This record gives sequence, structure tokens and C-alpha cells, in this order.
Amino acid sequence: MQKIKQGDEVIVLVGKDKGKQGRVARILNNNKVLVDGVNTVKKHQKGNPNMGISGGITEKDMPVDISNVALYNPKTKKADRVGFRFDDGKKVRYFKSTNDIVGL
Repeated sequence: MQKIKQGDEVIVLVGKDKGKQGRVARILNNNKVLVDGVNTVKKHQKGNPNMGISGGITEKDMPVDISNVALYNPKTKKADRVGFRFDDGKKVRYFKSTNDIVGL
């Protein structure tokens, strides 16, 4: 079980987008995450009329290392650490500062 999953609300801790919030779109297998609206770059794309691709400058979200993001706790409105515990025989994630279960 991972501490950060797809669909979680996260905050960026370091880098040019420090403090930005976004939802995890995808988790890549090399310990990187794609966060919506974070680490956006401009890509110059060449057009291909045969495939119907128009050229120009497009914006694209690039991956961020998973260690550079933290889960957002809506109760404290801050980034929070996550732990695991068993609740009614199921393994669940919880916020370490408030002991609330993630996603409830």
C-alpha cells in the first residue's frame, strides 16, 4: 500500500511550484507523480497534417518526484504525514497529526 495514491489532494513541498496544490493524475513506476496544474512546461510541437495534429506551443504537466509532495489535510489546511494502521481488520491510511483516516 502506498502513502500517496491516484486521486489524492497533495501539496508540493520543494521546487519552483512550492506551495501549489493539485490532484494526483497518475503515479509512475519510477517514484514520480503527475499532479494536475503543477510543473507545467511549454512544448513546441510540429504539426502533422496527415494525422490531423496541429502545430504550435502546448502546455504539458511533467512528473514530480514523490518525495517532493505531501498529502493535504483538509482539517488543518496543511501538508501532513501519513501512517498505516488496521481499522476493523482493514489496513487504512491516517493523518499523523489528527489521527483521522484519509478519505473520510
